[in-house]
Amino acid sequence: MSRSRLVPGAEVVAVPGRGLAVRTPEGEFLSVRTADADQDTLLAVLTGAAAPPQDERLGRVVRAFEEAGYLGEAPRHAPWPAARGAVRILGDPVLTGPLAEQLAALGARPYTSPAAPGGAPLTVEDLLDGDPAAVVWCLDGPVPDGLWDAADRLPGHGVAWLRCHREGWQAYVEPVAAAPGDVTSAHVRSRRLAATPAYRELAAYWSGPRTSGAPVRLAPAAVTLLTALLADDLTRWATGTPTGSGLPARRRLRRVDLRSLTVTEHPVLPVPDVVPTPKKAR
Repeated sequence: MSRSRLVPGAEVVAVPGRGLAVRTPEGEFLSVRTADADQDTLLAVLTGAAAPPQDERLGRVVRAFEEAGYLGEAPRHAPWPAARGAVRILGDPVLTGPLAEQLAALGARPYTSPAAPGGAPLTVEDLLDGDPAAVVWCLDGPVPDGLWDAADRLPGHGVAWLRCHREGWQAYVEPVAAAPGDVTSAHVRSRRLAATPAYRELAAYWSGPRTSGAPVRLAPAAVTLLTALLADDLTRWATGTPTGSGLPARRRLRRVDLRSLTVTEHPVLPVPDVVPTPKKAR
């Protein structure tokens, strides 16, 4: 059997009356101008059923496919680097267990631990226990005030920091922070407050108390989606793989509607430190 030379996601279709078109991995259709080149031979070359062409006219079309990135070996996933293998996962078991399974399948060495042993807040030293390369914190509910303050300092210690939480039927997957100056949870809270006219209400919702009806329960499909988004972001950080399109992983906040399982991306930037107001000269 021949193996297609087209990269995964690229396909060629014959359009009645208009010749050939390529559907790109991004889902766009582009017309293929073959001039006098034989289309059947071209398709045979693109699918690997024929040897590279000797005909110059056909060769130009094939080179155009190569230069556009639609021909070549299937991209291989970079292995998870051993130096970044240890991933500490904290939070609610409904999310931490499935996430650990996904990361282990990808080659990481995840380990779970209680979020707050004995009810005491975690310090940076607590979070660094076990010498993790990354810390992921998953909450099946809103983030209590101050809970992630210590974790926001992890990038300054060379540890990647990734988190998600749920607010009713909406969940938020925050950008991975891997270096000083990256987006922290405090930055996300500040940006979200600045972006809504209901900032007083949102701040009150975060600080509680809240009166709720029947609890929202994460469906298995929602759990799979959330943990897959987290695992993908962490894999891209570990292997240095950029996002295929859209916003960079370290500059995007993703909002997940847990009813429809739709994901929307929102750009988010760090919040600069506030410069103290200079004292007036007496």
